[in-house]
This record gives sequence, C-alpha cells and structure tokens, in this order.
Amino acid sequence: MLRPGLTVLVRMGRESGETASEAAMEQCASVEREVDKVLQKFLTYGQHCEQSLEELLHHVGQLRAELASAALQGTPLSATLSLVMSQCCRKIKDTVQKLASDHKDIHSSVSRVGKAIDRNFDSEICGVVSDAVWDSREKQQQILQMAIVEHLYQQGMLSVAEELCQDCSLPLQESTLNVDLDFKQPFLELNRILEALHEQDLGPALEWAVSHRQRLLELNSSLEFKLHRLHFIRLLAGGPEKQLEALSYARHFQPFARLHQREIQVMMGSLVYLRLGLEKSPYCHLLDNSHWAEICETFTRDACSLLGLSVESPLSVSFASGCVALPVLMNIKAVIEQRQCTGVWSHKDELPVRPSREVWADGTGEDSRRELYSPLCWPPQIEIELGMKCWYHSVFACPILRQQTSDSNPPIKLICGHVISRDALNKLINGGKLKCPYCPMEQNPADGKRIIF
Repeated sequence: MLRPGLTVLVRMGRESGETASEAAMEQCASVEREVDKVLQKFLTYGQHCEQSLEELLHHVGQLRAELASAALQGTPLSATLSLVMSQCCRKIKDTVQKLASDHKDIHSSVSRVGKAIDRNFDSEICGVVSDAVWDSREKQQQILQMAIVEHLYQQGMLSVAEELCQDCSLPLQESTLNVDLDFKQPFLELNRILEALHEQDLGPALEWAVSHRQRLLELNSSLEFKLHRLHFIRLLAGGPEKQLEALSYARHFQPFARLHQREIQVMMGSLVYLRLGLEKSPYCHLLDNSHWAEICETFTRDACSLLGLSVESPLSVSFASGCVALPVLMNIKAVIEQRQCTGVWSHKDELPVRPSREVWADGTGEDSRRELYSPLCWPPQIEIELGMKCWYHSVFACPILRQQTSDSNPPIKLICGHVISRDALNKLINGGKLKCPYCPMEQNPADGKRIIF
C-alpha cells in the first residue's frame, strides 16, 4: 500500500484548519455558557445568603431584646421564651446547613467548567514543535523568561519584571549589569514619558522630542509638531487670559510651517473666537479629548521606531499569532498521524509540505514537470494568514521552491521579467543555459539581476 501524497494530507489539514476559527468560537462559547451558569449561581447564592443571614440577625436581635427585658425585670425564664430560644437555635442550624448544601452545588458547577475546558480544548500542543528546536531545556526556559520580562517592561510593570528576574535568577547582575541597564533604560524612559502624557503633562515628551529632533525628521515624524500643537490648544482652552501667551508660543510652529501650513492656519484662525468661546465655535474640534489618546499612540509608535523597539511586545504578537496558526498546524499533524505518515514530521524548523500540482511553477500541473520540481520543493513553509495587523514588511516567496527568500538566497529577476530565488535559478541551470519555468525563453543565468524590496 502506497503512502498517500503529502500534499493531500496538508490540504486536508488546511481545509480542516479553515474551519478551526469557527470551531474555536463555538468551543469558547460552550465554556462561556458554563461560566455564565456559575456566575449566575454565585449571584443567586450571594443574594440568598445575605437575605437569610439578615433574617437570622433580626430574629436573634429580637430574642436578645426579650431576654434582656426579662433579666431587668428579674423574672425567671418562661416556658414560652425557652421554646422560642429552642426554635431560634434550630432555625440557625437549618439555615447554616442549607447554605452549606447550596455551596456544595456551586462546587459541582465550577467542576463542570473545568470539564468543559478539557472537553473543548486540546491541552497537548507540544507535539506540533519538536524538542530539537531548543538547544536545551535550560535555554528554552531562559528565552521564555526573558520574553516575559521584556513584555512586562514594555507594559510598564517594572516592579513585577524586577521581581521575576530575582525569582528566576536571570543574569541581571555582575558582568552583565551594564548590558541589562542598557536593556531596561529605553523601557524606563518610555513609561516615564507615557505616564506624564496620561496626566496631560507635555513637558517630558517635548523635551524628548526636541533632543531627538533630527532623528525624528529622518523618520518623517510629526511628533514634535503635534506636541507643540497640543500645548497651544491647552493655552487656547484657558480663554482670553491666555491669548497673549498662546500668540507668543506660536513661534514654535515656524520650523513646521512648510509641512503643516494648513493645520497652523486653523489654529491661528481659532484665536478670532477665543473671546466668544471655542466650545461654540467652528473650531470646537480642537478641544476634543481624543487628541491626548492620539498623541500617546504617536509617541509610542515613533519612540519605539527610533529606539529599535516594537510597538507591541514580541511575546504578545507571538501569542496572538500562535492562537491563529496553532489550529491549522494541529489539524495537519492529526491528519498526518491518521494516515500513518508520522515519519515526515521530523524537521527541526519546518513542516513537511510538498506543493500540489496545482501550485507547480508553470501552473499547469503537468506530470512531466514532477521530476524537475519535486526535489526543489522540499521542505517549503506553510503559509498561514495572520491578518493585516501582523504585516510588518514586504516578503517574497520563491514560486519554485515555495520558500521565503533571504540575504543568502535573494530574489533574482530574469531577463523575461519573471522572478525566482537564487537557489531555484542554480538548480534550473542545464548545460550552462536557463529556461524560464514560466515562459519558453532561454537565457544566460548570469543575466539575472538581484532584486531588493
């Protein structure tokens, strides 16, 4: 019995992976329904518990008052009062037992949430990646710990990051002290400035922007202008008393007049309505609080770009990407295991995928091309759509090898205009000549030109 084609396996895994998002949503909804039931029971139990205890307290309070009255009068405890005390004790005992029983029911509901999670989510995901990816378990732990620390620094949780460093015994002392101070310094500075911006204090951000003016200009950043504009708007919000100060501050707009002429004209025009109140003028949009959220986003983006940092932490991006890619990879692996082809899942960094005839170089799917292109297509990368938010730069995947090009294997443009990778070009050379895989043109391999995107 012949082993099924790997292309069929991957296609089946991909097709099942395409429905993974819908299945994941249904799984989450199933767990959420169980959680809602638990929360509703907690709410009902809390209300019932509070009401029952209030009734008991009221009843005990009344009984205590009667006992105190009888003690003041010096009369012996009557049979009626003794009976009431016995009934009160019995009622307290019954109420406590009822509350304890209801509390046990909540435990069973919480247990059902755990069972729903186990039922709807596969907890074993380690099989998708080989252990050989990591040099050692210690190296794996260190990389993960450093990723978490960087995420905490980027989120402004400085004390938590320091505590984690101490608990994990990360190399933050002795010979690596200077390196680690350099590592932390950008995050400390960014968080200090962002905290000031959240408190509507523009001073630290303006000071930083002025000190990095030249580098910001090289990035075509308008951060400094937006900070000056926001400070000018704050002066306008002060009313006619701040008019002279606003006019004096307007000189800061001079270096930006060529690029932001229209915006400067709008701000200058708003001075006409200053005595009447900007709130009821055509320039009321200048007082919108959304400008503060915008300046925080602009500062974060430009500062991270200037300092060589990502706007979002690598850990959060990797986690979000993994949530999208993992269902597809797990379905592919499941199909491979069902077809008893587990031996192909042995590569360290790539998955075992052969392109089908439909995606061969010439697009015809002719069997005559099988021997030419099949050896070139091992092992390609699986392409998984992560969405626009994960697009950071342009990439080129060779249509022959189905692999992303790199500095050591750059894209090459043939004289006919088609583009392939250098590795594919070298493998397609026959007798010192190269025949384009897309058109019948024969050419000299040396005529190919490297393309830089």
